Amino acid sequence: MTQTVLVTGGTGYVAGWCIVELLRRGYAVRATVRSLAKGEGVRAAVATQVEPGDRLAFVEADLMADAGWDAAMAGCAYVLHVASPLGIASKNPDDIIRPAREGALRVLGAAVKAGVKRVVLTSSTAACASVLDAADSTNDETVWTDPTHKAMTPYRVSKVLSERAAWEFMAEHGGSTELTTVLPSAIFGPVLSADTLGSVMVVGRVLSGKMPGAPRVGFSVVDVRDLAVAHVLAMVAPQAAGERFIACGEFMWMAEIGKALRAGLGARGAKATVGVLPDLAVRAAALTDPNLRSLTVTLGRRHAFNSAKAQRVLDAAPGRGDHRGDGREPAGGGGGLGRSDIARAGNRRGA
Repeated sequence: MTQTVLVTGGTGYVAGWCIVELLRRGYAVRATVRSLAKGEGVRAAVATQVEPGDRLAFVEADLMADAGWDAAMAGCAYVLHVASPLGIASKNPDDIIRPAREGALRVLGAAVKAGVKRVVLTSSTAACASVLDAADSTNDETVWTDPTHKAMTPYRVSKVLSERAAWEFMAEHGGSTELTTVLPSAIFGPVLSADTLGSVMVVGRVLSGKMPGAPRVGFSVVDVRDLAVAHVLAMVAPQAAGERFIACGEFMWMAEIGKALRAGLGARGAKATVGVLPDLAVRAAALTDPNLRSLTVTLGRRHAFNSAKAQRVLDAAPGRGDHRGDGREPAGGGGGLGRSDIARAGNRRGA
């Protein structure tokens, strides 16, 4: 009998690729959307990679409301809770923090009530980072970010508080339902729909060439297809229950990303920013640009993350080309999350 998996936030960048991976592996998928009118757009985007047929359905549910969640969970064996606010143009941090935390608790409560076997919650390496203004670091799953640090943005705080709340809730109320969390770094890769760009917008800014230079900031990066595989393996691997898993690949400075785009996209990448802005210029610009202000604390600091646990426990290799073409074998023979994958992030569709 085909098992059904609920994927929350079905219109999202990561959720779309999770749906693709689940369908490739033979699951039925039910995806939550805030409006059923958005379902056909998701179906069309997914169909560019795999034929969904009658194995993809949609249900209305909102992270900030109870309505719809019982129906969404009914008959589901697993849940991938991917939905979470990425960024909201608001001066009130609670506009991001509350939906992330309360939404996670609402999803977990409904999953426990429905007897779901396991929930995989998408957290972030923002929840396992060393002090941002400290020296260079390499972090693993034992680290918990201090949400009270002066450099924390509302998004970072939301990821810490929502994951902590999830673990606390499940420790007290989880019963037979298991929880696993996946903590991705900066997520790049092919885009299924122009409506769900996610963190690929960073690549778009570099690719446009409109920046006079790149700040001295960098990220551990992960291909979105690798991340989808990691979610599915975390969902089914018996040894993954009750564990956190970092999903990331190599660390790249923004200027390196620009160079990779130029090398991988030829004429289309010719304008990519490859120069480096002096730290003093970034700090000066940050006085009037809040987007830059959050970056100044990490200027020149190499905060990387270690995905060895995911590679060992899940037999996955986030960041090492483990995205599959058919749900079984690595696409293109593997080869790792290299600069060619960053270059592909500049494409509108497919790999």
